[in-house]
Formats: sequence, C-alpha cells, structure tokens
Amino acid sequence: MKWLIVIQQKLKVAGLLGGIMVLVLGSTLLSKNNMDGMDKSFSSLYLDRLIPAIDMVYLTDNLYRKHLLLERYLWTDKEVPLHEIAIQLDAHNAHIDSLVKEFEKTYLVEEETKSLGAFRNRIVEYASIEQTILNLCSTGQRAAGIRLFEQEGNVAFQRTIIRLNELTRIQSSVGKELVRKSHSDALQSEFLSTFQICMVLIIGLIVLALIKEAKMINIGKQPFHLN
Repeated sequence: MKWLIVIQQKLKVAGLLGGIMVLVLGSTLLSKNNMDGMDKSFSSLYLDRLIPAIDMVYLTDNLYRKHLLLERYLWTDKEVPLHEIAIQLDAHNAHIDSLVKEFEKTYLVEEETKSLGAFRNRIVEYASIEQTILNLCSTGQRAAGIRLFEQEGNVAFQRTIIRLNELTRIQSSVGKELVRKSHSDALQSEFLSTFQICMVLIIGLIVLALIKEAKMINIGKQPFHLN
C-alpha cells in the first residue's frame, strides 16, 4: 500500500507542476500580446498622430498664406499681375490637397473621418470663393471682389480653420487614449513578469523539496548493519 501513497503524492506534485507551467505559459502569451499592443500603439503614435500633427501645422500655414496673399492683393498689391496671384494660390491649393491625401492614408477613427470630410468640403468652398474673387478682379470689378472677400470669404475661411482645429482636437484625444493604453499594457506586462518570477521560484522550491524527499527515502532504504 505504501507504493500507492507514493504514486498519489507524485501525481499530486505532477499536477501542481503542470498547473504552474500552464499559468506560466498563459502569462507569457498575455505578456507577448501586451508587448505587441504597445508596439502597435507607439507605431500609431508616430505614423498616425505625430506625422499628421505636423501636416496640420503646414495646412494651417498654407491656409493663412492664401488668405493674406489675396488680402494684400486686394488692398495693397494692385500692381501685381493677377495671373501671378492665381499661380501662387494654385500652388498653395496643390500643397493643401497633397497634405490632406497623406492624412487620409493614416488610421482614422470614425470621428476623424467625418471631421476630415467636413474639412475638405470647407477647403473646396473657400477655394471656390477665391476663384470667384479673381474672376471679378479680372473683369474690373475689384470692389465687388473686396466685398466678397470681406463677407463670404472671411466666413468661409473661419469655417475652414474651425474644422481644422476640430480635427486637431480629435487627433489629440485619440493620441492621449493611445498613451493611456500603452501605459496600461506596460503595467500589465510588469505584473505578468513579476508573476512569472514567482512561479519560477515556486517551481524551484518544489524541485528542492522533491530532491530532499528523494534523499531521505534513499537513506531510509539503506540496510542497517550492527557491528
């Protein structure tokens, strides 16, 4: 019957070690998943948040340059040929369109997609007003062009800037969420690493206990000789 007790003890130990190994394996897989999540979050912060944020600065710069260019032409640069103003505005529009297309290639949440669509519509609206102003000036109706610039033009420009600011705000909010998620993944990884170390120590203690027990059994089995 003694051998049955030994077998039962060994089975219990084997079950305990097997359970610990499963826990270690599971925690390792979770840790790997967290690391993958952190890598994706950091990549997204750079590719989908930092780079577009820089593009937004250029978008703002081009929009204000266009506005000031047309404003100076209407009030001060009367001697500047109209076709030169048109060429400069077209260059700014092309740059803006290129930046928006690059922005569209990044990962966008639903709110960003809607905001970007609205921003693009405002860009088209403002560019259309600019073209109308140029057409009025080309036919000698500078005063009408100035009125259009001061009224519908300024309103359209402000709407465009508001949409761009809204897009910037959403970008910042999504970026903060990515940072929060990365921080959470880092904390989980730290906890899992601590857990794995504890499991390894427990396995080591069990192995030492088994070695000690095996030595005691071997000593108990040695024959006792009387002198």
